[in-house]
Amino acid sequence: MKTALPGRRGDRPEVVAHRGASGERPEHTLAAYELALEQGADGLECDVRLTRDGQLICMHDRRIDRTSSGRGVVSTLTLDALRAHDYGSWHAATAAAQRTSAAYGDPDVANSQVERYAEPAEPHSVLTLRELLALVVDFPAQKTLFIETKHPVRFGGLVEIKLIAELQRFGLADPAHPEAPTVVIMSFAPSAVFRIRRAAPRLPSVLLGENSRYLGVAPSGSGTPTAIGPAIKTLRERPGIVERARKAGRATYCWTVDDPADVELCRGLGVRWLATNYPMRTIAQLEAAERTSATPTGSGK
Repeated sequence: MKTALPGRRGDRPEVVAHRGASGERPEHTLAAYELALEQGADGLECDVRLTRDGQLICMHDRRIDRTSSGRGVVSTLTLDALRAHDYGSWHAATAAAQRTSAAYGDPDVANSQVERYAEPAEPHSVLTLRELLALVVDFPAQKTLFIETKHPVRFGGLVEIKLIAELQRFGLADPAHPEAPTVVIMSFAPSAVFRIRRAAPRLPSVLLGENSRYLGVAPSGSGTPTAIGPAIKTLRERPGIVERARKAGRATYCWTVDDPADVELCRGLGVRWLATNYPMRTIAQLEAAERTSATPTGSGK
């Protein structure tokens, strides 16, 4: 069974909010995802991990130390224990330090949008995948949620089993229109992609990282992914992989694309999905490029 997700030429990339609008709000919080939707992002991206009591939460790191007021390994903590910590104030503090550095002309802070980091230093709870899925499903416009499973982890393939069960709960594990999906599953681990493709062959999937550029066969229900997921650094070095993937019937998902020159590179190559921490400014750049392309040469406008 094939999953229709061809690469595209001539269309602008769809903008995916990487961990939400994480350049402006704390990553993987409800506030970050709500802001991304307000800004018009085409899709949202999250990482998922299993808690000790078998709950899927949105978290990139193995430990909660960097993004919360607490300490510890996600897989050793229950959901209730994780909810006892704040997952937001750290971001406001970091942003304030960056604004100060920019004001003093620190050359290491090259972000021209740094003044837009202003945000309230308010607490945020840990976000479960169920809560994020509800946000996407209830949103009035069609959006795509890109879910990355992290490996290696102590629970192994149980992560994918739990994930499929959660998608079935929302009626999303067997999409009627895979070419316009509500959910796409991703992983750096080929074994994880294989498990998803075997359990839910109509679900689109992305193999992330260097392994994806070696794919040479067309996607099928046998376990091979339906899209490649190179980092922007890989795309700069090997731009031809987008066309090679397209010829094999695969789309391209590129991460993490914040620099305007990289946004333009993805647009020119025909990347289908572009993951960024700054969805609003990325959308504005792509829309401006579309208007420029649509203006007839010599029109004087």
